[in-house]
Amino acid sequence: MAAPSRHHPELAALADLCLGQLAEDPAQLAEFMGFAGYDPTALRRAVGTTQLQTGLIDYFATNEPLLLTLCANHSLKPEDFMRVWHRLNPGH
Repeated sequence: MAAPSRHHPELAALADLCLGQLAEDPAQLAEFMGFAGYDPTALRRAVGTTQLQTGLIDYFATNEPLLLTLCANHSLKPEDFMRVWHRLNPGH
């Protein structure tokens, strides 16, 4: 099991917001789990890992309606979210 992210607090905070939003919408959570290849047990085990955090950021970055809803719900600027994504994906 991967260690929780301690080096990227911004990543962890954004990922927590993403997971929280998905948890409020079972259909969207199921879609993410299918996309990422998680079953409920694997998802529970992955919470707090850099792998899941990065996957959540990637998922939201590629789903504009989901990203915009997250940003609106938490008073975030989409460009701030995308800055974190770009740091994780410097080649894009």
